[in-house]
Amino acid sequence: MQKNNRVVVGMSGGVDSSVAAYLLKEQGYEVIGVTMQIWQDKDEEAVRVEGGCCSLAAVNDARRVANKIGIKYYVMNFKDVFKEKVIDYFVDEYLRGRTPNPCIACNKYIKFEELLKRAWMIDAYYVATGHYAIKEYDEERGRYLLKKSVDTSKDQTYVLYNLTQTQLEHILFPLGKYKKDKVRELAKNLGLPVASKPDSQEICFVTDNDYGKFIRENAKEEIKPGEFRDTRGRFLGYHKGIIHYTIGQRKGLGISVGKPLYVVDIDAENNVVVLGYGDEVYGDELISYNNNFISIDKLEKEMRVKAKIRYTAKEQDAVIRPLEDGRVFVKFDNPQRAITPGQSVVFYDGDIVVGGGIIERKVR
Repeated sequence: MQKNNRVVVGMSGGVDSSVAAYLLKEQGYEVIGVTMQIWQDKDEEAVRVEGGCCSLAAVNDARRVANKIGIKYYVMNFKDVFKEKVIDYFVDEYLRGRTPNPCIACNKYIKFEELLKRAWMIDAYYVATGHYAIKEYDEERGRYLLKKSVDTSKDQTYVLYNLTQTQLEHILFPLGKYKKDKVRELAKNLGLPVASKPDSQEICFVTDNDYGKFIRENAKEEIKPGEFRDTRGRFLGYHKGIIHYTIGQRKGLGISVGKPLYVVDIDAENNVVVLGYGDEVYGDELISYNNNFISIDKLEKEMRVKAKIRYTAKEQDAVIRPLEDGRVFVKFDNPQRAITPGQSVVFYDGDIVVGGGIIERKVR
């Protein structure tokens, strides 16, 4: 495709994507606003409420913003691919005793794959979002780099580690060098109707935040109760189904042995939730799979990095080394709490995202 200044902005109806669209227009881009219809038919009434980043309420807000700043605006249907790549993935992972991050799957398969394809179909060279991240081209490496946002408290590079070089060539992050309070100030000064709208917190397709209920309603198999066992295999009681538990969980276990117990492992094959004491929740080694690297072409030798094992975690010193099957072995300098299969581990070199992958298992 010949390079041009047409950009499709993924508009969620929130303040960030709204200001992103405005900034790009001010920079001379031909901006087209798009909201992705991802809600499923049976949920249509539920998603009329505020909250979901692509709800019907979000469509109304995004359309008002587009009218205000004077850009074209469309709603595009992504519900089938969203169900396959995000909802079904989310449900299947929980049934396997894992804890997925659906936002990472949505970014990988929907926003920066399917939306980019749609953008190309209308001859738009770029896709842009309201993510807090910075893209730069490094002449020396001959690669695009993904770097942390200026606003470190809002940095979203953790959920963007799957971006490829081709995608990065066609992506714009207008908010990467802005602080959040400045973005809200801009929105207020412009009179945007979403200037004071709170950030969305929950998973957009679980409208009542009840993961267990959502999985039960969407699973193709019955959710069966099973056994709690300790790390030595001793029976402790019964659980209500593995979908209700995640590594490190303490609340809602209904088991009392005199000392606090935590979920330390989930054996989906045998429908067993393994409980242990506080020190047994920690580990310093893991293996990741489905790895993607951005600052390097591939991991060929041992490398010292900072790594984080969930979105809200702090970066920790670690060493990564490649395994023969494309997986990566991660060794932390210090034990980490609740290394959780299904979550992602992301590697950093200062402000630069090296890459990341999905946690397969804790080694020890």
